[in-house]
Amino acid sequence: MAHFSLLAATAIALSSITTTVAAAEIKVLSVGDGDTIRVTGTTDVNKTTVRLACIDAPETSQAPYGNDARRALQGELAIGTEVSLRTKATDRYGRTVAEVLKGTTNINQALVQSGVAFVYWQYIEGCDLETYSRLENEARLKSLGVWAVPSGIQRPWDYRKNRKAGSGAN
Repeated sequence: MAHFSLLAATAIALSSITTTVAAAEIKVLSVGDGDTIRVTGTTDVNKTTVRLACIDAPETSQAPYGNDARRALQGELAIGTEVSLRTKATDRYGRTVAEVLKGTTNINQALVQSGVAFVYWQYIEGCDLETYSRLENEARLKSLGVWAVPSGIQRPWDYRKNRKAGSGAN
């Protein structure tokens, strides 16, 4: 997707708590949804699930936006694409939480810039707050993706919370 190439010039800030794993070591195996990939070649284990840090994409059941986010991520990270990771944490599901870089392009930021993902404000610590904020605001002002709906669609974190409450689960 051509609009992702605009991010090549975007500055990428490193946090002191970030670990970077070189691109030659890591290749994309699959894209799960709009903010999750599976990679091979990390130093931890042979195959790792990576949750993209700093962002939250619509759930696949949030049609058509969830599928749009997944397709956008697949467009950027085809199977076999070499990437590097800026690891931020491990989440409660055992996934590596990281910013994903393809060359100099920060994929997480590219997804926000194109309007297929939101900044995940609850989990922005360790990320470049100014850049993510600017990119989301620009996407909103251009009515891109999720921002084609005034004020955007229901945020994925609210959508998940509402679905869980509706199912009677605690």
